[in-house]
Amino acid sequence: MAKEIIATVEPQETRVAVLDDGRLVNLYIERGEPLAGNIYKGRVAAVLPGMEAAFVDIGLERNAFLHVGDIRSQRLAGEEVEESFGRGAIAERLRVGQEILVQVTKEPMGTKGARVTTYLALPAYYLVLMPTVNYVGVSRRIENEQERRRLRQLADRLRPPGMGVIVRTAAEGATEKELADDIRFLLQLWSTVEERSRSSRAPALVYQDLRLIRRVVRDLFTEEVSRFLIDSPEEYQRIADLVRSFAPKLVSRLQLYQGEEPVFEALGVEREVDKALRRKVWLRSGGYIVVDRTEALTVIDVNSGKYVGKTDLASTIFRTNMEAVDEVVRQITLRDIGGIILVDFIDMENEHHRRQVMQALQEAVRRDRSKMHIIDLTALGLVEITRKRVYQDLEEVMRMPCPYCEGRGRVLSVETMALKVRREARRVLAAGRAPAVLMEVHPDVEALLFRDGDAWLRALEQRFGRTLRVRGRPGMHVERVRVLEGASVDELELRAREDRREAVWLDFGPAEVVAVGEADDEQDLATAAASTREGWLGRLRRMLAR
Repeated sequence: MAKEIIATVEPQETRVAVLDDGRLVNLYIERGEPLAGNIYKGRVAAVLPGMEAAFVDIGLERNAFLHVGDIRSQRLAGEEVEESFGRGAIAERLRVGQEILVQVTKEPMGTKGARVTTYLALPAYYLVLMPTVNYVGVSRRIENEQERRRLRQLADRLRPPGMGVIVRTAAEGATEKELADDIRFLLQLWSTVEERSRSSRAPALVYQDLRLIRRVVRDLFTEEVSRFLIDSPEEYQRIADLVRSFAPKLVSRLQLYQGEEPVFEALGVEREVDKALRRKVWLRSGGYIVVDRTEALTVIDVNSGKYVGKTDLASTIFRTNMEAVDEVVRQITLRDIGGIILVDFIDMENEHHRRQVMQALQEAVRRDRSKMHIIDLTALGLVEITRKRVYQDLEEVMRMPCPYCEGRGRVLSVETMALKVRREARRVLAAGRAPAVLMEVHPDVEALLFRDGDAWLRALEQRFGRTLRVRGRPGMHVERVRVLEGASVDELELRAREDRREAVWLDFGPAEVVAVGEADDEQDLATAAASTREGWLGRLRRMLAR
């Protein structure tokens, strides 16, 4: 089975799922206006020489972050380019108040502003135009060397003088005319950007990238896709018109979903999305991986679980690790995890097994569209990976930090809560005046409170001369206690029942992953300015100390 794209459009949200051989490999969610890819005429708000960075006002709530490495330099891939920002330190290249054209490369996340660059890029279906650099590149996904040479020669011949071009994967097999059409379109687009830039005052938006559905059509709808299924008649018609203009042979693969059941439900995508947010992911053999996120990095732990193997321990570990490789990479791309990622494979003493697992991992990451680098095995046996990410990941889009555990990922135990309820009961009985008190708690807390009888409750009633009842309430958070006071227990029981009839619980299972922002050391340093950030070794020690 080939690759499929499934899209569902709702008034407040658009979701696109990519299935490869029936497995969910990518999920894109759009709520509101995307910022990545937009080009702004900004004004430099601050230059931080000590951080080799600047903040640029582009009209958003927070100023954008511009690192010196993202400022167009003298050379790119050995090619000479026109230099308008000079050389050397950032203080010699930018000044406060200077107007500058920048493109968003990473969306704002948490308390951090967007990240921007002066390396501008305008993508079309076959080509990406880079107006500010002199460069020709070919997608690494095109592996045929002869085809790569042909496309490189065509791109080099067609590109405007002084501008760069990157040949995208979709261009494999494309004719010179198709590439030339893309160049003409992109030059018109760049001309519009220049005109808007000249006629507007900073901060101003001068180019807005496409919304999710059209971006998916532009970036993902290639010959590899056997079906593009969408449930919106309006978007279906717009996409059909768009595809006819640049890839008419793909129109027949575009289909309108007209079933009664929501398309994600009908194709089992909704169930896969729920799985994608779970902390523990099972492997077919019975092993599993655990995905944990901290503010500094993401840790993926591989465990043999229920898999006991058939021959010897080394083979069992090797098979579990090999099976985990594909799932680890799938989870990274599906959740769109960025920054530093540590994979803790099960320890392997056999050097040949270690090499095979690393080779399998190297091969698996090649399928990812984002840049993913495997650093190597650390001395502790961990595999270090870094991955570039542009948009917010699934955790950030769909979850928020737990308001109960405040991001710790743990809650009070049932035993601790039972002790707290006893103390709270004593406090309420001593402080209140109503004749009766009803306390609602989690059913497990109630069970523990009365495991050895109710003598403690009778003692409190006798001591304070008031009636106390404790009830378990299904669905209640384990750390919550609800206290009602009134004239009688019957009155309080009635109030509690009325309240339960009004409550509707949507219980999708326990919260398992703490949602935190991706680490961006450079921006953290610049934002904190004078603050000192602990080093990599310190962060690793801190992680291991947990």
